[in-house]
Amino acid sequence: MKIISCNVNGIRAAYRRGFLKWLKDSEADIICLQEVKAQREQFSDDLLKIPGYNFHLNSAIKKGYSGTAVYTKKKPEEAEYKLGLKRFDQEGRIIKLEYSNFTLINVYLPHGGRQKENLDYKLESYKQILNYLKKIKNQNVIFVGDFNIAHQEIDLARPKQNQKNIMFTPEERQQIDKLINLGFMDTFRKFNKETGHYTWWPYAYNARERNLGWRIDYVFASEKMVSKVKDAFILNKIHMSDHCPIGIEIKQ
Repeated sequence: MKIISCNVNGIRAAYRRGFLKWLKDSEADIICLQEVKAQREQFSDDLLKIPGYNFHLNSAIKKGYSGTAVYTKKKPEEAEYKLGLKRFDQEGRIIKLEYSNFTLINVYLPHGGRQKENLDYKLESYKQILNYLKKIKNQNVIFVGDFNIAHQEIDLARPKQNQKNIMFTPEERQQIDKLINLGFMDTFRKFNKETGHYTWWPYAYNARERNLGWRIDYVFASEKMVSKVKDAFILNKIHMSDHCPIGIEIKQ
């Protein structure tokens, strides 16, 4: 089974850049999207009804902002669209799908703001989701999305210059530590320990061409699920947004 995740930074913009063809060519069983920035009525029919896929959407109340979506070949037994934090839920930042043999959680965690004006909100979001994960950590769980945090120095091109900047502050990085301490594994690091592998690049300064990026998108697997993960990858040649897709393959 192949699971792919991508922050599309606007599904309509990604659509114009070939999203639909990419999705069909990916042969993924599940595709998780973040920052779709669209209400259901703003999705074209060919995006809503892709042959072979069920579609789940959690749009923000505010139009043109945030939001998550999931395309899945196998219909889940249950779908949930709330974490329990009012602002987070109003921004459509989570989709939880329950299957008979595992739980999938797709999230778009808050950025925090360039001036850290939303850092408290970001940390509260992490607190809430970590509390939820504590309850299900002993189950088969796949936890994917845009986490808006580079965990370690190898996860960004210029760690020294960004020690005090949003997405790399000590208090943010501690949230990923807490997640790992719960027993969740960063699946990409199971297979690759090298630097230079990023999932997001600023639009300015030709950052992508120069690979001045950050690895802020992840697929985490619970301790029980890790042994079933046979590969993890970053598709950095795909240019649909300022992020690139990431994913894993799971033994059936």
